[in-house]
Amino acid sequence: MDIALVGAGIGGLTAAACLLRDGHRVRIYEQASHVGEIGAAVQMSANAVKVLYHLGLKERLEAQAVKPVAFEFRRFDSGELLHEIKLGEDHAQRHGHPYYQIHRVDLHAALLDVVEQLDPQALQLGYRAIGVQEGPDSAAIDFQDGRQVRADVVVGSDGIKSVVRKHVVDAEPPVFTGQVAWRLAIPIERIAPELRPPLVSSIWCGPKNHAVMYYMRAGQVLNFVGCVERPWEEESWTSRQPWEELDQDYAGWHPIVRAAIDNVDRDQCFRWALNNRKPVMNWSTDRVVLLGDAVHPTLPYMAQGAAMAIEDGAVLSRALALDMPLPQALQVFQNHRAPRAARVVRESTEMGELYHIADAQQMKQAFKDRNIAASRNNWLYPYDPLNADLMRPAG
Repeated sequence: MDIALVGAGIGGLTAAACLLRDGHRVRIYEQASHVGEIGAAVQMSANAVKVLYHLGLKERLEAQAVKPVAFEFRRFDSGELLHEIKLGEDHAQRHGHPYYQIHRVDLHAALLDVVEQLDPQALQLGYRAIGVQEGPDSAAIDFQDGRQVRADVVVGSDGIKSVVRKHVVDAEPPVFTGQVAWRLAIPIERIAPELRPPLVSSIWCGPKNHAVMYYMRAGQVLNFVGCVERPWEEESWTSRQPWEELDQDYAGWHPIVRAAIDNVDRDQCFRWALNNRKPVMNWSTDRVVLLGDAVHPTLPYMAQGAAMAIEDGAVLSRALALDMPLPQALQVFQNHRAPRAARVVRESTEMGELYHIADAQQMKQAFKDRNIAASRNNWLYPYDPLNADLMRPAG
């Protein structure tokens, strides 16, 4: 088929690579004039890594990513261990693939290389979509400069402010959560050895605030994401904010957290608003379909936003290979993926509430009651986008 995707983020590139491998003609229409990715690092659990290995990225992951040995949830001031999820060898043995942490820029570049090797003409830059039209035999994307393209299928992979979503779901804007996210990257040599975090993904939980720290770039750079309750501000990953506000947000926190804040470049403190949407079950029409943040934007509290988009891309290609009419194939994709994505969205929101409990004893009991490790090992990480039964809803 002739397939047009709107948006060249991680989900769009994954879908494009899978569809190209299946023999479709694919064009990705990206509004930027040059392609690239920004933002913090991302975490890739086995459910997503299965797809990345399928696309031939094992060597890239091994060279550029980091394999943490655990998630550690700690008290913000004392460092008391509240809960642990084993990763490393335990994750690989349980779920068949490793757990990686990788800079978003590096993952995006790796996926783009796969797409361009399959078809150097697949990516089309400078196309800002403004609307979608649909007919019985094709769908069309209208662009700001007056151009229009037609395809058998249009895929909306254009993020939380999706234009394509307006055609499929509604035109309602995303909702501000009352939280913002700081994003920092600190070269590890700046931090004294005794204040460097261990090789884990550490979540420091405090009153109305938490911070996540882990390594990327083969362990040479420390990634810091701090999520704090603040008034609304612009939703932009490139918005710099004063270091002094960051310093104030984490006053009195553990020395390991403070070491990251004290050693960041003070003009490189980025902060953006965290927005959200309620999960929806309708992802498609007869010839238009959504994936990733366009249909299920996910707060970062389960480290699954990028992973869900990668799963979507792989499953969409499988659904379009089914021997059935196109509208029915898109329904199969939607019906299989929507329940799983909705669960991730809901539980990610709940995790944000769990991480922001102020009382130490309440926090310990809440983690004990929730037993996050058992939950994720039972349903989240075992999922296989390449082999799951598409005729059943994904759990």
